[in-house]
Amino acid sequence: MDMGVETLISVEEYLNTSYDPDVEYVDGALVERNVGDYLHSLVQRNLTVAFTNEYPDVLALPALRSKTRETRYRLPDVCVLLHPPRTKYLLDACFLAIEILSEDDRMTKIMEKLEEYEQKGVPNIWLIDPRLRTMSVYSQGNLQDVRGDIIATGTPRLELTRQEIFRQVG
Repeated sequence: MDMGVETLISVEEYLNTSYDPDVEYVDGALVERNVGDYLHSLVQRNLTVAFTNEYPDVLALPALRSKTRETRYRLPDVCVLLHPPRTKYLLDACFLAIEILSEDDRMTKIMEKLEEYEQKGVPNIWLIDPRLRTMSVYSQGNLQDVRGDIIATGTPRLELTRQEIFRQVG
């Protein structure tokens, strides 16, 4: 019976190693993400394409390694930057971090990530659920559902419609 003993690694080792698929780094441990299902991938593509088409001067990047604490690197499903990062991995707060729920995600783990983004100084945080077709904004520890058809950031205002985000989602 495998007891699943966890081997801790250094930040330097994590940043200098390629993983397939990529993993997050949390206090020395490698943490797998729930990605790769069709709806998750489709919405991730829809978001990056919509931002690229509508706002060509911003960068909408999937799964960019982003430092949230000294001992934590997360991989937002979509990371929106107003300027290219100064380093290979994102050390500063991005303008917008977007998490897309997968079927096997645990809400407590997702909320922990959203809180980390906020503590890092990310001014705009969205949570998208492809199965329920919901859009939410996280701010000051609260997750607020967007009832209308548009989700938007603060200044500068970047907005996407529900139709753009959920295009081709059955």
